[in-house]
Amino acid sequence: MKVSIINYFKSPVKLFWAIISMKTKLMITIFICLLLWSVMLLSLTNIFKHQLIGGTIYGLSKYSVKPRDNLLGGLLTADFDQGSCLSRYQSSLYRKPSPYKTSEYLVSKLRNYEMLHKRCGPGTDSYKRAAEQIGHDHENRNRTVGECKYIVWVAVYGLGNRILTLASVFLYALLTERIILVDQRKDISDLFCEPFPGNSWLLPLDFPLMGQINSFNQEYPCCYGTMLKNHPINSNAIPSHLYLHLLHDYRDQDKMFFCQKEQSFINKVPWLVVKSNLYFIPSLWLNPSFQTELIKLFPQKDTVFYHLARYLFHPTNQVWGMVTRSYNAYLSRADEILGIQVRVFSRQTKYFQHVMDQIVSCTQREKLLPEAAAAQEESQVMNVSKTPKLKAVLVTSLNPDYSNNLKNMYWERPTSTGEIIEIYQPSKERIQQTDKKLHDQKALAEMYLLSLTDKLVTSATSTFGYVAQGLGGLKPWILYTPKKFKTPDPPCGRGVSMEPCFLNPPAHGCEAKKRINTAKIVPFVRHCEDLKKNGLKLVDDTKDEL
Repeated sequence: MKVSIINYFKSPVKLFWAIISMKTKLMITIFICLLLWSVMLLSLTNIFKHQLIGGTIYGLSKYSVKPRDNLLGGLLTADFDQGSCLSRYQSSLYRKPSPYKTSEYLVSKLRNYEMLHKRCGPGTDSYKRAAEQIGHDHENRNRTVGECKYIVWVAVYGLGNRILTLASVFLYALLTERIILVDQRKDISDLFCEPFPGNSWLLPLDFPLMGQINSFNQEYPCCYGTMLKNHPINSNAIPSHLYLHLLHDYRDQDKMFFCQKEQSFINKVPWLVVKSNLYFIPSLWLNPSFQTELIKLFPQKDTVFYHLARYLFHPTNQVWGMVTRSYNAYLSRADEILGIQVRVFSRQTKYFQHVMDQIVSCTQREKLLPEAAAAQEESQVMNVSKTPKLKAVLVTSLNPDYSNNLKNMYWERPTSTGEIIEIYQPSKERIQQTDKKLHDQKALAEMYLLSLTDKLVTSATSTFGYVAQGLGGLKPWILYTPKKFKTPDPPCGRGVSMEPCFLNPPAHGCEAKKRINTAKIVPFVRHCEDLKKNGLKLVDDTKDEL
């Protein structure tokens, strides 16, 4: 017994434990338990935090491993409350790092514009004074224009057209130091957050011309093209406002808006009201008075819409929720995402087999999607031991049959490469329903989802596709327009630029260049791939020929 006691007290820990009081023992035990519990809690918190961030933001995109520049190289200002518009500062988390740098001159120009908009926007004394001048042309024929001039954008045609024209009008406002105000009577505020800090871009409902704007057309006395057609314009008699008719049916006189000579008069008019369904930015580059400034703003010339769209168009929280939920559920786990945008320009909304054949032919010919494995290859493909690559295919179309057929094709047979193909179509609306809130919100969400893909296939002359490719900085494969219900050969071709196409531009230049084709005036404005004898688009590489 004596030996066992001596051996027991040879251990310092046991000796210490034997001589301290019971109360002290209890306190030490509690302390050790609390310490262990804190370590476990901290570990669990870090794991939960990692999973939360990974599942809700960073994990949504395979590109979000590194911290992102949520101000996009200074393109965006930090002056907004993040919660009011989640997409503004979160969108970069869902994209690859941008290879297209924002110029410092563009950043400076945008900050200056924001200050001007704050001084001159709705509710300011400057706005009120300018609005009071409208309709009083006879009282002030030699009016002077102060710091605040305005251009009003009126919503016409579908959502794709509206986004492209809004970007065009904003760039014109930026170049001419005008304040852009947008007609809010449609669903613009249900789709996009306010882009400018400190003041709204929405045209007040009590704007003096609000009751007349819908009826503005080429017969309107203050339509600029009509004024040119009817009589020489007196440059000393400046009207309070002009209507610019820049729709697809515009006349040669309306197209004079793009000429340098006409801009000197237009620049003196306090208020411009614009209706357009065209992406007319390429023609601004043909105007010598704008060209130098544009080159400073956009040194890489095919990034104009890309930068403007990321600055202007931030989906509301409701639309952004549609985007993020879809991305989380169907796209985030994929190794690669392919977008396919199908637009059939036909009065019939039915399924067309030649369009389906064209989609399959294009995607397999260009190695965007694999072919189905031959019967004798099936067992070999299915026995591959390594984890197969997952490719998600996002299809947008009014008709669901195209995505259903793709889904069946890859469900019935394995792929020749062993890849797993998942097909997803967010909405199946069947018919276009412009100005219906939920329909337009779904359409905007799908444009954004397409812009988040790695590779993109679009339909020729579709403004929906133009928005997606421009916003995503993607050079798409373009499905050529079928002729006589037959699949074109080749079915598609790669775009040389991510810029949208100006679908119905002036055919010739102005003044001394009035006999020159507008696609031949400068090397960086060319005919579009999907309209080889018409349409204009900006390109950056001046060496390649279309």
